[in-house]
Amino acid sequence: MARRHKQALAVAILLLVVAAADLTAVLLWQPTSRSVLHDVLVVLWPLPALAGFLLGSYELFLHQRLVNEIGRISGPGIVEHLLPSEVLRTFLSRIYGTGQQNDDVVSGVLGGSGMRPKGDDLTISTRTTVRLALQGVDTKTYHLTTTQTHHFRHSVPVDRFVIFATSNATLRDTISAACRYPLFELYFMPDASLFLDSVDDIRDSTKITIDYLDHDGRNRSAEPSQIPPVEVRFDQWSNYLTFFREAMAPLPKLSPVDHMSDLRILECDLSGIADDHVVRAILGLTVSSRSLQRTNDGFAYWQSPYPSYVDTISFDATELAVDHSPGHEFRIMPFTFRSGTEAAQWLQAEQLGDLDVRSWMLPGHGVALLWREQRR
Repeated sequence: MARRHKQALAVAILLLVVAAADLTAVLLWQPTSRSVLHDVLVVLWPLPALAGFLLGSYELFLHQRLVNEIGRISGPGIVEHLLPSEVLRTFLSRIYGTGQQNDDVVSGVLGGSGMRPKGDDLTISTRTTVRLALQGVDTKTYHLTTTQTHHFRHSVPVDRFVIFATSNATLRDTISAACRYPLFELYFMPDASLFLDSVDDIRDSTKITIDYLDHDGRNRSAEPSQIPPVEVRFDQWSNYLTFFREAMAPLPKLSPVDHMSDLRILECDLSGIADDHVVRAILGLTVSSRSLQRTNDGFAYWQSPYPSYVDTISFDATELAVDHSPGHEFRIMPFTFRSGTEAAQWLQAEQLGDLDVRSWMLPGHGVALLWREQRR
């Protein structure tokens, strides 16, 4: 762009020089008889002068203003009718360079594939609250109960909620980008020996509340319902996760058979909790689930499954300690754009307050609660 600007200014200067030379020749050369060349010079010198003046004025004063004004008037209208994924992918290629790795950023920022012009296929929560509660089972294990509430920017046209549970760190870090279902949650169990017991816990404890549109487009709400999710057969996993269908950089195509010991997919039919109504789309969602975790892991965390504007994240660790177990002290560690953490210090369970996030969180963002044995 700068090179074109310099070239245009050079042409304008050249035209002005030609016009000045032409005018100088006309003024200094006074033929004694009629000369066709003199007449041509008299007629032509204003043309390069005018062209050089207009070109220089346009490049120096009008071009950028005109581009900005056209962009201001037509830009939003044009972008509204383009595919969000293509707009963002084009922008990223100009900034980051081209590469398949940009797809992770696209899906993370958009919260979906972005293949509809107005983003109707995107899952974006404009108001989210999260609560993590830790309750000791014995001196070695505890129950982590996660309750999250989402209110979506657009109604999400789906009647299913999918739960992924895994003890595989690679799958944990890839599922959010590989899932093509708009409503889902991911649970990770660091201790593989507790994996199956944790999956049973999730299946038996999951409660879901929904605000939804029925078949006639009327707003309705359903009370919290505890309907056991149905486990998806491993030969159907490719319908839920892209990397079981094709390679997904940096992963090759995976086989479900290789992950039968570290992955489970559960599905909830949301129409089953909608009081004899058919769920057409989801407006808001509250999900509460409990999983079994190992106490000596020393941490619990929550990550945003899709782009969410998070108001607060609250913690309750007062029941983590059981009889004959040592006391603990805790520290909140957000990994977000910004958060309301005032001091990164170790606190007693009773001192844990709400974390005022008041910021957008994308997939990969979250907050961790760390603990250690209380130091005297």
